[in-house]
Amino acid sequence: MNNSSLIIYENNILYEILLEIAEQLEFSIIKFTKKDLIKLDQFQNNSYLIISKNKISDIKNQFIVNKFPLSIFKLVETLNIEFLKLKFNEQAKVRIGDYFFDLNSREMINQKEKLKLTEKEINSIIYIFNIKKSVKVQELQLKVWGYQSALETHTVETHIYRLRQKILKKFNDKFFIKSTSSGYQIN
Repeated sequence: MNNSSLIIYENNILYEILLEIAEQLEFSIIKFTKKDLIKLDQFQNNSYLIISKNKISDIKNQFIVNKFPLSIFKLVETLNIEFLKLKFNEQAKVRIGDYFFDLNSREMINQKEKLKLTEKEINSIIYIFNIKKSVKVQELQLKVWGYQSALETHTVETHIYRLRQKILKKFNDKFFIKSTSSGYQIN
């Protein structure tokens, strides 16, 4: 089942035109009026794009069409591209506990606070979280840093220590990455 929806806001003509070719589209079409905007909450688990003639304040995922005449084939192509962008951006967001991670911008977000992370920091967090158990330093060294060495190195420990300090300073959270006797863990 398709979970992408094009919400056509107060444009009956465009709705009727797209409805005629709905079977060939890769998204569903929904007609909205001003009073329907309160229903946007129900689309939280779906990708949605609102198409309108003018910008609607405080609404995300908008696509403005105000130049006419308009090629319907070019419009459908553009809408498909917009849905691909939305899907890409949605996949780049990961929730871990009270935090959201934007993998594209490499940011750790808690409410309004944002912490910029390095690529290694975000890769370490995602790797530790996905394992769901304590991760040994040697495993992080191999899987995140991409090298294995018989020499004693403290690169991973130093990076994790600095990362934990950044998180503590920004979010006052000293328990996000836990140090255990067998490595590091994120619940």
